[in-house]
Amino acid sequence: MLFTSKSKGFFVEKNAHTVLLARTSSPQAPLVVEEVRECAADDAAGLSAAITELQPKKAPSGYLQAACGVYTPKRVVRRVSLEPKRLKDPTYLSEVVTQQLRLETDKYSIVVLNASDGADFDASKPNPSKDVIFGAMSGEEILQTQDQLLEEGIYPDRLELASLSVLGGLVDYLKFTEESSAVLVLEVGPDVTNSYIVTSAGVEASRPIPQGYDAMIPIVQSELGLKDAESARKLFFSNTFDFTGMGPVLTKRLLKELQSSIGFYEVQTGQSVGLLYTLLLPPKLAWLDGAIAAGLGVQSMKIYPADWLASRQITLSDTVKPKVDARWFGLFSLMVNHNLANAAQDAVAEKKA
Repeated sequence: MLFTSKSKGFFVEKNAHTVLLARTSSPQAPLVVEEVRECAADDAAGLSAAITELQPKKAPSGYLQAACGVYTPKRVVRRVSLEPKRLKDPTYLSEVVTQQLRLETDKYSIVVLNASDGADFDASKPNPSKDVIFGAMSGEEILQTQDQLLEEGIYPDRLELASLSVLGGLVDYLKFTEESSAVLVLEVGPDVTNSYIVTSAGVEASRPIPQGYDAMIPIVQSELGLKDAESARKLFFSNTFDFTGMGPVLTKRLLKELQSSIGFYEVQTGQSVGLLYTLLLPPKLAWLDGAIAAGLGVQSMKIYPADWLASRQITLSDTVKPKVDARWFGLFSLMVNHNLANAAQDAVAEKKA
């Protein structure tokens, strides 16, 4: 397979519902985001057209070489407080993975990051952080994802767990905007909702909640008197009925779990959660963000990425600016070099001192 050095950069973020793509003037910052495209995850023809539009002249390899962020179904992203006295024990981290996270270490690719800044955790450093993030993808799903991307004409020269890049980008964004509120971040799936509490100081909490939007379908069936679950599902995922009025009923069980997590965090830290940022909702269920925010008494987070990206030497072209909203934040986070960002922040802090 023939690959050549790239003058352009390509970035892809893919979840169960949507594929977002971008072409940039360079693979690394400083760069300009020249073009973006979007299509449904199950629209093979639409994805092929988007790739051709971004890269009209086909690469010698026949593939779009891209940095890819993905959300594999069995991914694990968990904040853990380690025991400082055991950090020098070479078996300790494996023990945490098997006993606390209940993962088989030989079946997962695992990274351990500092919860505060996303840097690689290093137990050998003086005073290592005891608060860390474990990120894990199963080897089987990594292979499946790579094969699927190749079938779609995308060669992943970098494959990232998108949850980690989004959380890292969000911490950086909150630092840049000097936002004082904590943010509840939700990855809402069909069966599981992964919840995180994030501030400018890092990822403060994480919790998987064993229910997602599929749990709302029986409630839709009952409330509307529909004959079967399949009818309820079709109606729920259509645009033919306004479910916002049923929001409090549909989200009641999820809200109870989220209120418990928020309450525990606020009592422990004395800091309030004031913002909500939801990811991975199917486009036709986007209204759930507002319903959950209203039920929790918080605001849906508005993200304005242009100034933040500019501070990271990433510029949005005039054709891109009108097309992007908060849903594109994960794709942009793939472009940010956080090592450079942290170095720049340290330099500013030193000047102020």
